[in-house]
Amino acid sequence: MHEPVRAADEASDTEWLAEVLPQLDGAVAGLVCGLDAALRELVFVQRFSATARGVRLARHLALVQLHAWGIPHGSGVSDDVGLVIAELAANAVTHGRVPGRDFEVRVIRLDGVLRVEVADGRRDRRPCRREGGYGLRMVEAVAAAWGVADRVVGKTVWAECALRG
Repeated sequence: MHEPVRAADEASDTEWLAEVLPQLDGAVAGLVCGLDAALRELVFVQRFSATARGVRLARHLALVQLHAWGIPHGSGVSDDVGLVIAELAANAVTHGRVPGRDFEVRVIRLDGVLRVEVADGRRDRRPCRREGGYGLRMVEAVAAAWGVADRVVGKTVWAECALRG
């Protein structure tokens, strides 16, 4: 067990910090490790090359993560999330690509929903339903909600899929 930490007025600031920092470092490291493990149970984040191969890999790895979270491959939720990731990632590559920049996929487990976020480097190219385009209509059909959020560089298109019992 550690000795009690002395108040700052009992020693010079330097001595006090030399005594306190090692204790804090261990506590902070433990807290960070605990948070990191907890976040891995709630969030999947990965960057991919802005190519067709990157789109396929994003969908595949996200579905592997869903399976690790207990959402089996081939279930309705898994299929819906896979479709949303494939469409939003394809849009990021087709319409939001900036040469030399990747796109990012994030899947977040929230209360009753899985939130899918796909970020790209083009803020000026906003998603919209076009004549002849069916991608966002499919996203609307399977997602409870979807939208766009601006970033410092680029934008994030998100959709939320309900977790069904």
